[in-house]
Amino acid sequence: MLAIVIAAYLAAAAPSPLEVARDKQDRAALTEFAAQAGGAAAKAPNDDEAQYRAALANCYLAEVAIELRDRKAGRQIAEQGIKFAEKSVALKPASAEYYRLLGTLYGQAVTDIMSGLTYGPKAKDAINKAVEKAPKSSMMYVARGVGNYYVPASLGGGSKLSIPDFQKAIELDPRNAEAYLWLGLSLRKENRDAEARQAFAKSLELNPNRVWTKQQLEKTPAK
Repeated sequence: MLAIVIAAYLAAAAPSPLEVARDKQDRAALTEFAAQAGGAAAKAPNDDEAQYRAALANCYLAEVAIELRDRKAGRQIAEQGIKFAEKSVALKPASAEYYRLLGTLYGQAVTDIMSGLTYGPKAKDAINKAVEKAPKSSMMYVARGVGNYYVPASLGGGSKLSIPDFQKAIELDPRNAEAYLWLGLSLRKENRDAEARQAFAKSLELNPNRVWTKQQLEKTPAK
C-alpha cells in the first residue's frame, strides 16, 4: 500500500515533457510541442482543454525565447498563444488557471509602450480574475508577482511590489520552485543580493534542472 502511495506521489510530482523542455531551454522541442498542440486545438475548437494545452505550449516557448533575449520572437509566440487562451477562457470562464495563463501570455506580449498599452491592462485584469477565483493557489500569486515585476514602479508596479506576492505563493506552497526563482529576481532588483542568492539556491534545490535559475544564481554577486 505504501509503495502505491509513493508511486502516486512521484507520478504527480514528475514534470511534464513540456516542463522538462522549458527547464532545459530546449527551444526546438518546445516549437514542436507548440505545433502539435496547435494542430490538435484547431481540430477541436470547442474543447477547452485542447485550447489550453496549445496556449500553454506557446507560453513556455515564449518564456524560453524571452530568457534567450529574443523578445521579438517571444511576443509573436505569445500572441499566437493568446488566441488559444482566449478561446479556453470563453469556453470555460470559471477556470482560474485559464485566466492565469491568459494573463501571463498578455504579459509576455508586452515589448514596448504601444504593446504595453494594448496588453498591459488585459494582463492585469486576467491575473486579478485568476487570483479572485483561486485565492489559495500558489501559482496565481506567482503570476501576479511576475506581472508586477515587469511593470515600472512609475506605472504602479515594480519589484518591491512583487515580493509580497512571491512570499504569499511560497506560504501557500513551500515547494513552488518558480516562486523562489522570481523572488530571487525581485530581491536582486532591490539590491538584496545575499537574499536573492538564497532564493535562487532554494529554487534549484526544488528544481535542479531549471537552466535559467542556474544562470541567475551565477550572475548574482555573492556579496
